[in-house]
Amino acid sequence: MISKGKRRFFVQVPLENLKVTARRVTGLETYSHLSTITAVDVGSGIELLYHFACKDALVSLRTQVPKDNPVISTIVDVIPGAALYEREIHDLFGVHFEGNPDLSRLLLPDRWPENVYPLRKWWSPDRISSRMKRNR
Repeated sequence: MISKGKRRFFVQVPLENLKVTARRVTGLETYSHLSTITAVDVGSGIELLYHFACKDALVSLRTQVPKDNPVISTIVDVIPGAALYEREIHDLFGVHFEGNPDLSRLLLPDRWPENVYPLRKWWSPDRISSRMKRNR
């Protein structure tokens, strides 16, 4: 465990253990469900946080994928509701969720250039405007 508050827990999970850990959290006897998945460009990689609302607490599973190979196993086979969250993160950060059957665009326009992820730290509107104009 990384840290905890009165009703808030952050748990560091190795990439390879995320799916089994998510399954365990949703299988707890106390009512729990996936609230959302968030991502943050932390410089060295993309940090993924899987936020679960439980009966008396909030639990966030924290893991990280490297920027040069941002691949993680999907959890849609365990939690089908994760599908849209994974598509959003794929769209905006370029994380590939291996096994997700639908990683099509969700938020970005169809003409958005491939391999350009607007929520990564290196991104700026100036870098993309000329590429977007060429794609018209």
